[in-house]
Amino acid sequence: MSSIIEHFSSLTDPRTKEHKKEHKLIDILFITIAAVICGAEDWNDIELYGEQKEEWLKSILELPSGIPSHDTFNRVFSLIDPVELQKYFIGWVQSIAKITDGQIISIDGKRMCNSGEQGKKAVIHMVSAWSNTNSMVLGQIKVNDKSNEITAIPALLDLLMVKGCWITIDAMGCQKDIAAKIKSKEAEYILAVKDNQGHLHDDIKDAFKHGIIEQVHEQSNLGHGRIEKRSCRIITAMEWVCKSDDWIGLQTLIEIKSERTIKATGVKETQTRHYISSVLSTAKRFNEAIREHWAIENNLHWILDVAFNEDNSMKRAGNAAENFSVISKIALNAVRQSEQKKGATKLSVKSKRKKAGWSNEYLTTILTNAH
Repeated sequence: MSSIIEHFSSLTDPRTKEHKKEHKLIDILFITIAAVICGAEDWNDIELYGEQKEEWLKSILELPSGIPSHDTFNRVFSLIDPVELQKYFIGWVQSIAKITDGQIISIDGKRMCNSGEQGKKAVIHMVSAWSNTNSMVLGQIKVNDKSNEITAIPALLDLLMVKGCWITIDAMGCQKDIAAKIKSKEAEYILAVKDNQGHLHDDIKDAFKHGIIEQVHEQSNLGHGRIEKRSCRIITAMEWVCKSDDWIGLQTLIEIKSERTIKATGVKETQTRHYISSVLSTAKRFNEAIREHWAIENNLHWILDVAFNEDNSMKRAGNAAENFSVISKIALNAVRQSEQKKGATKLSVKSKRKKAGWSNEYLTTILTNAH
Protein backbone atom coordinates (compact mmCIF):
# COMPACT_ATOMS: atom_id res chain seq x y z
CA MET A 1 0.00 0.00 0.00
CA SER A 2 2.76 2.42 0.95
CA SER A 3 4.50 1.38 -2.27
CA ILE A 4 1.68 2.75 -4.43
CA ILE A 5 1.61 5.99 -2.46
CA GLU A 6 5.40 6.32 -2.62
CA HIS A 7 5.60 5.63 -6.36
CA PHE A 8 2.96 8.17 -7.33
CA SER A 9 3.54 10.84 -4.66
CA SER A 10 5.94 12.83 -6.87
CA LEU A 11 3.48 13.15 -9.77
CA THR A 12 3.22 16.80 -10.81
CA ASP A 13 0.05 18.48 -9.60
CA PRO A 14 -1.55 20.06 -12.70
CA ARG A 15 -3.55 22.57 -10.68
CA THR A 16 -1.76 25.92 -10.94
CA LYS A 17 -3.91 27.93 -8.54
CA GLU A 18 -3.40 27.23 -4.86
CA HIS A 19 -7.05 27.89 -3.99
CA LYS A 20 -7.96 25.05 -6.33
CA LYS A 21 -5.92 22.59 -4.25
CA GLU A 22 -8.33 21.77 -1.44
CA HIS A 23 -7.43 18.09 -1.80
CA LYS A 24 -3.97 16.57 -2.04
CA LEU A 25 -3.18 15.01 -5.41
CA ILE A 26 -2.00 11.73 -3.87
CA ASP A 27 -5.28 11.48 -1.94
CA ILE A 28 -7.25 11.89 -5.17
CA LEU A 29 -5.12 9.24 -6.88
CA PHE A 30 -5.27 6.74 -4.01
CA ILE A 31 -9.04 7.04 -3.54
CA THR A 32 -9.51 6.52 -7.29
CA ILE A 33 -7.28 3.43 -7.37
CA ALA A 34 -9.00 1.91 -4.32
CA ALA A 35 -12.46 2.72 -5.70
CA VAL A 36 -11.71 1.18 -9.12
CA ILE A 37 -10.32 -1.96 -7.48
CA CYS A 38 -13.65 -2.20 -5.66
CA GLY A 39 -15.73 -1.81 -8.83
CA ALA A 40 -16.15 1.95 -9.38
CA GLU A 41 -16.60 2.86 -13.05
CA ASP A 42 -17.12 6.63 -13.09
CA TRP A 43 -16.49 9.79 -11.06
CA ASN A 44 -19.81 9.57 -9.22
CA ASP A 45 -18.99 6.01 -8.16
CA ILE A 46 -15.60 7.15 -6.88
CA GLU A 47 -17.09 10.00 -4.84
CA LEU A 48 -19.70 7.63 -3.36
CA TYR A 49 -17.02 5.06 -2.53
CA GLY A 50 -14.95 7.75 -0.80
CA GLU A 51 -17.89 8.90 1.28
CA GLN A 52 -18.74 5.36 2.39
CA LYS A 53 -15.11 4.48 3.18
CA GLU A 54 -14.03 7.84 4.61
CA GLU A 55 -13.20 6.48 8.06
CA TRP A 56 -10.93 3.77 6.60
CA LEU A 57 -9.35 6.20 4.14
CA LYS A 58 -8.51 8.61 6.97
CA SER A 59 -6.40 5.86 8.55
CA ILE A 60 -4.16 6.04 5.45
CA LEU A 61 -4.53 9.53 3.96
CA GLU A 62 -4.58 13.05 5.36
CA LEU A 63 -7.83 14.16 3.64
CA PRO A 64 -7.54 17.78 4.86
CA SER A 65 -10.82 18.73 3.17
CA GLY A 66 -12.63 15.40 3.35
CA ILE A 67 -13.64 13.45 0.24
CA PRO A 68 -13.35 15.26 -3.13
CA SER A 69 -16.47 15.70 -5.25
CA HIS A 70 -16.99 13.86 -8.52
CA ASP A 71 -16.33 17.13 -10.35
CA THR A 72 -12.95 17.40 -8.64
CA PHE A 73 -11.97 13.86 -9.65
CA ASN A 74 -13.03 14.60 -13.24
CA ARG A 75 -11.22 17.95 -13.37
CA VAL A 76 -7.95 16.67 -11.90
CA PHE A 77 -7.75 13.60 -14.12
CA SER A 78 -8.55 15.68 -17.20
CA LEU A 79 -5.52 17.87 -16.35
CA ILE A 80 -2.89 15.30 -15.28
CA ASP A 81 -0.13 14.86 -17.86
CA PRO A 82 -0.77 11.33 -19.22
CA VAL A 83 2.85 10.88 -20.32
CA GLU A 84 4.06 11.55 -16.79
CA LEU A 85 1.41 9.30 -15.26
CA GLN A 86 2.47 6.52 -17.64
CA LYS A 87 6.08 6.99 -16.55
CA TYR A 88 5.19 6.53 -12.89
CA PHE A 89 2.95 3.58 -13.73
CA ILE A 90 5.76 1.81 -15.57
CA GLY A 91 8.19 2.60 -12.74
CA TRP A 92 5.78 1.01 -10.24
CA VAL A 93 5.33 -2.08 -12.45
CA GLN A 94 9.07 -2.52 -12.89
CA SER A 95 9.48 -2.48 -9.11
CA ILE A 96 7.22 -5.54 -8.68
CA ALA A 97 7.39 -7.51 -11.97
CA LYS A 98 9.91 -10.32 -12.36
CA ILE A 99 11.35 -10.29 -15.88
CA THR A 100 13.34 -13.38 -16.88
CA ASP A 101 15.04 -14.64 -20.05
CA GLY A 102 12.63 -16.30 -22.45
CA GLN A 103 9.56 -14.74 -20.84
CA ILE A 104 6.78 -13.98 -23.33
CA ILE A 105 5.70 -10.34 -23.54
CA SER A 106 2.69 -9.81 -25.80
CA ILE A 107 2.02 -6.43 -27.41
CA ASP A 108 -1.38 -5.54 -28.83
CA GLY A 109 -3.71 -2.58 -29.29
CA LYS A 110 -7.24 -1.86 -28.09
CA ARG A 111 -9.73 0.90 -28.93
CA MET A 112 -11.63 2.59 -26.10
CA CYS A 113 -14.87 2.72 -28.02
CA ASN A 114 -16.73 5.57 -26.29
CA SER A 115 -13.74 7.84 -25.66
CA GLY A 116 -14.29 9.94 -28.80
CA GLU A 117 -16.79 12.58 -29.83
CA GLN A 118 -18.25 12.77 -33.33
CA GLY A 119 -16.36 15.40 -35.28
CA LYS A 120 -14.53 16.69 -32.20
CA LYS A 121 -12.30 14.05 -30.66
CA ALA A 122 -10.93 10.79 -32.06
CA VAL A 123 -11.49 7.47 -30.29
CA ILE A 124 -8.49 6.68 -28.09
CA HIS A 125 -6.42 3.67 -29.12
CA MET A 126 -4.00 2.22 -26.56
CA VAL A 127 -1.16 -0.24 -27.19
CA SER A 128 -0.28 -2.40 -24.17
CA ALA A 129 2.45 -4.86 -23.22
CA TRP A 130 1.28 -7.89 -21.23
CA SER A 131 3.32 -10.42 -19.24
CA ASN A 132 1.34 -13.60 -18.71
CA THR A 133 4.03 -14.90 -16.35
CA ASN A 134 3.48 -11.93 -14.04
CA SER A 135 -0.24 -11.54 -14.88
CA MET A 136 0.48 -7.85 -15.32
CA VAL A 137 0.31 -5.00 -17.80
CA LEU A 138 3.93 -3.87 -18.08
CA GLY A 139 3.13 -0.61 -19.83
CA GLN A 140 0.93 1.12 -22.36
CA ILE A 141 1.05 4.05 -24.74
CA LYS A 142 -1.56 6.02 -26.64
CA VAL A 143 -1.55 5.83 -30.42
CA ASN A 144 -1.38 9.39 -31.73
CA ASP A 145 -4.47 10.58 -33.60
CA LYS A 146 -2.55 10.90 -36.91
CA SER A 147 -0.51 7.72 -36.44
CA ASN A 148 -1.00 3.99 -35.84
CA GLU A 149 0.36 1.03 -33.91
CA ILE A 150 3.41 0.82 -36.18
CA THR A 151 4.82 4.02 -34.67
CA ALA A 152 3.41 3.44 -31.17
CA ILE A 153 5.03 0.01 -30.64
CA PRO A 154 8.66 1.24 -30.84
CA ALA A 155 7.79 4.11 -28.50
CA LEU A 156 6.32 1.63 -26.01
CA LEU A 157 9.38 -0.62 -26.28
CA ASP A 158 11.58 2.37 -25.43
CA LEU A 159 9.81 2.58 -22.06
CA LEU A 160 10.15 -1.09 -21.12
CA MET A 161 12.89 -3.32 -19.72
CA VAL A 162 12.62 -6.42 -21.93
CA LYS A 163 16.18 -7.76 -22.15
CA GLY A 164 16.10 -11.51 -22.82
CA CYS A 165 12.33 -11.60 -23.37
CA TRP A 166 10.44 -12.90 -26.40
CA ILE A 167 8.20 -10.17 -27.82
CA THR A 168 5.10 -11.43 -29.65
CA ILE A 169 3.09 -9.07 -31.89
CA ASP A 170 0.30 -9.58 -34.40
CA ALA A 171 0.64 -8.79 -38.12
CA MET A 172 0.34 -5.02 -37.68
CA GLY A 173 3.70 -5.11 -35.90
CA CYS A 174 5.44 -7.18 -38.58
CA GLN A 175 7.73 -4.36 -39.69
CA LYS A 176 11.49 -4.29 -40.26
CA ASP A 177 11.90 -1.26 -37.99
CA ILE A 178 10.01 -2.96 -35.16
CA ALA A 179 12.13 -6.11 -35.50
CA ALA A 180 15.24 -3.92 -35.36
CA LYS A 181 13.93 -2.05 -32.30
CA ILE A 182 13.26 -5.32 -30.43
CA LYS A 183 16.78 -6.58 -31.18
CA SER A 184 18.25 -3.23 -30.06
CA LYS A 185 16.53 -3.83 -26.70
CA GLU A 186 18.42 -7.16 -26.47
CA ALA A 187 15.15 -9.04 -26.81
CA GLU A 188 13.82 -11.54 -29.37
CA TYR A 189 10.75 -11.36 -31.61
CA ILE A 190 7.97 -13.58 -32.89
CA LEU A 191 5.96 -11.60 -35.45
CA ALA A 192 2.79 -12.75 -37.20
CA VAL A 193 2.98 -12.46 -40.99
CA LYS A 194 0.00 -11.75 -43.20
CA ASP A 195 -0.53 -10.11 -46.57
CA ASN A 196 0.54 -6.70 -45.27
CA GLN A 197 3.98 -8.21 -45.97
CA GLY A 198 2.92 -9.85 -49.22
CA HIS A 199 6.33 -10.86 -50.62
CA LEU A 200 7.49 -12.16 -47.24
CA HIS A 201 4.27 -14.10 -46.75
CA ASP A 202 4.55 -15.67 -50.21
CA ASP A 203 8.15 -16.68 -49.49
CA ILE A 204 7.14 -18.35 -46.23
CA LYS A 205 4.25 -20.23 -47.84
CA ASP A 206 6.58 -21.46 -50.57
CA ALA A 207 9.10 -22.59 -47.94
CA PHE A 208 6.52 -24.73 -46.15
CA LYS A 209 5.18 -26.07 -49.44
CA HIS A 210 8.52 -27.07 -50.96
CA GLY A 211 11.17 -26.87 -48.25
CA ILE A 212 12.47 -29.31 -45.66
CA ILE A 213 10.48 -29.20 -42.42
CA GLU A 214 13.00 -29.40 -39.59
CA GLN A 215 10.69 -29.96 -36.61
CA VAL A 216 7.01 -30.62 -35.97
CA HIS A 217 5.10 -30.39 -32.71
CA GLU A 218 1.42 -31.20 -32.17
CA GLN A 219 -0.78 -30.54 -29.17
CA SER A 220 -4.46 -30.99 -28.37
CA ASN A 221 -6.67 -29.12 -25.91
CA LEU A 222 -10.20 -29.86 -24.76
CA GLY A 223 -12.34 -27.14 -23.19
CA HIS A 224 -15.28 -24.75 -23.61
CA GLY A 225 -17.15 -27.36 -25.64
CA ARG A 226 -14.51 -27.72 -28.33
CA ILE A 227 -11.45 -29.77 -29.23
CA GLU A 228 -8.46 -27.84 -30.56
CA LYS A 229 -5.50 -29.40 -32.33
CA ARG A 230 -2.46 -27.25 -33.08
CA SER A 231 0.45 -28.31 -35.27
CA CYS A 232 3.66 -26.24 -35.36
CA ARG A 233 6.25 -26.69 -38.11
CA ILE A 234 9.52 -24.76 -38.34
CA ILE A 235 12.19 -24.05 -40.96
CA THR A 236 15.55 -22.36 -40.33
CA ALA A 237 16.76 -22.22 -43.95
CA MET A 238 16.60 -18.47 -44.63
CA GLU A 239 17.43 -18.79 -48.36
CA TRP A 240 13.67 -19.09 -48.89
CA VAL A 241 13.23 -15.44 -47.85
CA CYS A 242 14.25 -12.77 -50.33
CA LYS A 243 16.28 -10.02 -48.64
CA SER A 244 16.18 -11.92 -45.34
CA ASP A 245 19.04 -9.72 -44.08
CA ASP A 246 16.56 -6.80 -43.99
CA TRP A 247 14.95 -8.56 -41.01
CA ILE A 248 17.59 -8.17 -38.33
CA GLY A 249 18.28 -11.41 -36.48
CA LEU A 250 15.79 -13.50 -38.50
CA GLN A 251 16.42 -17.20 -37.83
CA THR A 252 13.17 -19.17 -37.94
CA LEU A 253 10.04 -19.46 -40.11
CA ILE A 254 7.00 -20.85 -38.30
CA GLU A 255 3.69 -22.33 -39.45
CA ILE A 256 0.81 -23.01 -37.09
CA LYS A 257 -2.13 -25.09 -38.32
CA SER A 258 -5.09 -25.18 -35.97
CA GLU A 259 -8.24 -27.27 -36.19
CA ARG A 260 -11.20 -26.61 -33.89
CA THR A 261 -14.08 -29.04 -33.59
CA ILE A 262 -17.30 -28.01 -31.84
CA LYS A 263 -18.26 -31.07 -29.82
CA ALA A 264 -22.00 -30.43 -29.88
CA THR A 265 -22.23 -30.07 -33.67
CA GLY A 266 -19.09 -31.70 -35.01
CA VAL A 267 -18.40 -28.59 -37.11
CA LYS A 268 -14.69 -28.11 -37.85
CA GLU A 269 -12.79 -24.87 -38.41
CA THR A 270 -9.25 -24.84 -39.76
CA GLN A 271 -6.73 -22.01 -39.95
CA THR A 272 -3.11 -21.66 -41.02
CA ARG A 273 -0.94 -18.81 -39.69
CA HIS A 274 2.69 -17.89 -40.33
CA TYR A 275 5.33 -16.18 -38.20
CA ILE A 276 8.96 -15.11 -38.30
CA SER A 277 11.28 -15.19 -35.30
CA SER A 278 14.77 -14.15 -34.27
CA VAL A 279 14.96 -17.21 -31.99
CA LEU A 280 16.42 -20.63 -32.68
CA SER A 281 14.26 -22.96 -30.62
CA THR A 282 12.05 -26.04 -30.79
CA ALA A 283 8.69 -26.40 -32.52
CA LYS A 284 7.22 -27.24 -29.11
CA ARG A 285 8.43 -23.98 -27.59
CA PHE A 286 7.14 -21.92 -30.52
CA ASN A 287 3.76 -23.68 -30.32
CA GLU A 288 3.51 -22.76 -26.64
CA ALA A 289 4.79 -19.19 -27.07
CA ILE A 290 2.38 -18.32 -29.89
CA ARG A 291 -0.52 -19.78 -27.95
CA GLU A 292 0.53 -17.72 -24.93
CA HIS A 293 0.37 -14.52 -26.99
CA TRP A 294 -3.42 -14.68 -26.99
CA ALA A 295 -3.46 -14.29 -23.20
CA ILE A 296 -3.39 -10.54 -23.85
CA GLU A 297 -6.85 -10.86 -25.41
CA ASN A 298 -8.33 -13.12 -22.72
CA ASN A 299 -6.60 -11.81 -19.59
CA LEU A 300 -6.37 -8.11 -20.46
CA HIS A 301 -8.66 -6.83 -23.22
CA TRP A 302 -11.58 -9.12 -22.35
CA ILE A 303 -11.27 -8.39 -18.63
CA LEU A 304 -11.16 -4.63 -19.27
CA ASP A 305 -14.34 -4.88 -21.34
CA VAL A 306 -16.29 -7.31 -19.17
CA ALA A 307 -15.08 -6.69 -15.60
CA PHE A 308 -14.06 -3.01 -15.91
CA ASN A 309 -16.67 -2.05 -18.53
CA GLU A 310 -14.02 0.00 -20.35
CA ASP A 311 -15.76 0.08 -23.73
CA ASN A 312 -18.78 1.83 -22.23
CA SER A 313 -16.75 4.50 -20.46
CA MET A 314 -17.91 8.03 -21.38
CA LYS A 315 -14.90 9.93 -19.94
CA ARG A 316 -14.02 12.51 -22.56
CA ALA A 317 -12.84 15.70 -20.81
CA GLY A 318 -9.20 16.51 -21.55
CA ASN A 319 -6.90 13.64 -20.62
CA ALA A 320 -9.48 11.89 -18.42
CA ALA A 321 -10.06 8.80 -20.60
CA GLU A 322 -6.35 8.15 -21.16
CA ASN A 323 -5.50 8.66 -17.49
CA PHE A 324 -8.39 6.54 -16.27
CA SER A 325 -7.10 3.77 -18.53
CA VAL A 326 -3.87 3.83 -16.52
CA ILE A 327 -5.83 3.67 -13.25
CA SER A 328 -7.70 0.61 -14.57
CA LYS A 329 -4.38 -1.08 -15.37
CA ILE A 330 -3.06 -0.28 -11.87
CA ALA A 331 -6.21 -1.76 -10.36
CA LEU A 332 -6.08 -4.86 -12.58
CA ASN A 333 -2.40 -5.45 -11.81
CA ALA A 334 -3.03 -5.10 -8.08
CA VAL A 335 -6.00 -7.48 -8.15
CA ARG A 336 -4.07 -10.00 -10.25
CA GLN A 337 -1.33 -10.19 -7.61
CA SER A 338 -3.79 -11.55 -5.07
CA GLU A 339 -3.95 -15.37 -5.06
CA GLN A 340 -7.18 -15.54 -3.09
CA LYS A 341 -9.04 -18.85 -3.34
CA LYS A 342 -12.39 -20.29 -2.33
CA GLY A 343 -11.55 -23.88 -1.55
CA ALA A 344 -9.42 -25.16 -4.43
CA THR A 345 -10.79 -22.60 -6.89
CA LYS A 346 -9.11 -19.25 -7.51
CA LEU A 347 -11.40 -16.26 -7.23
CA SER A 348 -12.11 -14.44 -10.48
CA VAL A 349 -11.17 -10.79 -10.98
CA LYS A 350 -14.85 -9.91 -10.60
CA SER A 351 -15.14 -11.79 -7.29
CA LYS A 352 -11.93 -10.29 -5.93
CA ARG A 353 -13.19 -6.77 -6.68
CA LYS A 354 -16.50 -7.46 -4.96
CA LYS A 355 -14.75 -8.86 -1.91
CA ALA A 356 -12.42 -5.84 -1.79
CA GLY A 357 -15.44 -3.56 -1.81
CA TRP A 358 -16.99 -5.44 1.10
CA SER A 359 -13.82 -5.97 3.16
CA ASN A 360 -11.33 -3.23 4.02
CA GLU A 361 -9.03 -5.96 5.31
CA TYR A 362 -9.03 -7.75 1.96
CA LEU A 363 -8.55 -4.48 0.06
CA THR A 364 -5.59 -3.71 2.30
CA THR A 365 -4.15 -7.14 1.42
CA ILE A 366 -4.47 -6.39 -2.31
CA LEU A 367 -2.85 -2.98 -1.96
CA THR A 368 -0.10 -4.33 0.30
CA ASN A 369 0.73 -7.19 -2.08
CA ALA A 370 1.11 -4.69 -4.94
CA HIS A 371 4.61 -3.64 -3.91
